[in-house]
Amino acid sequence: MKYLLGIESSCDETAAAILAPSGEILSNIVFSQSSIHNKTGGVVPEIASKNHSEKIHLIINEALIKANVKLKEIAQIFVSNGPGLTNCLMIGVIAAKALGSLVKVPVHPVNHIEGHIASCFIENKVIFPSLCLVASGGHSSIYYLKDEVNFSIIGSTIDDAAGEAFDKGAKLMGLGYPGGIEIDKLAKEGDENFHKFPIAKLDKNSFNFSFSGIKTSLRYFLEKNPNWKNNIHSIAASYQESIVDSLLQQLIKARKKFEPKSILISGGVACNSRLREKAQKSFIDSSDLIIPTPKLCTDNAAMIAMRGIQLKRKDNVDYSFGVYSTSRKIN
Repeated sequence: MKYLLGIESSCDETAAAILAPSGEILSNIVFSQSSIHNKTGGVVPEIASKNHSEKIHLIINEALIKANVKLKEIAQIFVSNGPGLTNCLMIGVIAAKALGSLVKVPVHPVNHIEGHIASCFIENKVIFPSLCLVASGGHSSIYYLKDEVNFSIIGSTIDDAAGEAFDKGAKLMGLGYPGGIEIDKLAKEGDENFHKFPIAKLDKNSFNFSFSGIKTSLRYFLEKNPNWKNNIHSIAASYQESIVDSLLQQLIKARKKFEPKSILISGGVACNSRLREKAQKSFIDSSDLIIPTPKLCTDNAAMIAMRGIQLKRKDNVDYSFGVYSTSRKIN
């Protein structure tokens, strides 16, 4: 049997995965740099790319060993080439092309956001048409899925992403990185009705998001309340509630218009316990709400390989593709 290798390095996770042609995960190895970037309160691209370059071949080798697969048994390589941090993406792409050239197998680029959507398919059967909310540190978008290949964007953030709002809010409160995890922990012991942080009012026909106002409102609130640390748990809960409600109200509105047969939620923010809880309640009448397990929501290489399987790339060898940092129209 020939196997598939996925590689992911778009931000601060160095990841490699081996999948069977059926989509079964044989290994999914992720090295997170969170503890490194916690010192600076966010990802520093130069530091991230340096760590990728030091770890990428070790992580790939670990994925092969865990899967009990030899490099010569790899039939195709799929690598994330954007959107993401350019220097970080280049490390993964260079490694993929080097390995592809070594064993003479095709290397295919995969859109990082498409990979997040594909994560919903790894352990679940998706019924079409469907809607997918992708919420992460760099992206907040809603996609209409005609089938497993054809995805089209119907809404996206006009400023900050949801994960970015979590991280920046956490930094304002002196919390660690990644901020979403820290806020989620504090919020469990707080009152989400303590303070109402604003939700952006966009065009009624729009499915877009805006999170810059929530972040600014938090900053003003903290400045006007010098003793805010006495209520940090409830402030975290209230701030989290506004971000979660912003995401879900647009997804609910999209469902009313497009009437999908399934609802998907993916991306790092999909790990948030409040989002998962409220999504279950919001779509209680939907028999097909799919949120991947947390390990598949955050950046990983299994989702990149899975997207490669969906696209059914040809076996032609073409290493001419590059990387890109900003979102592109999904193919």
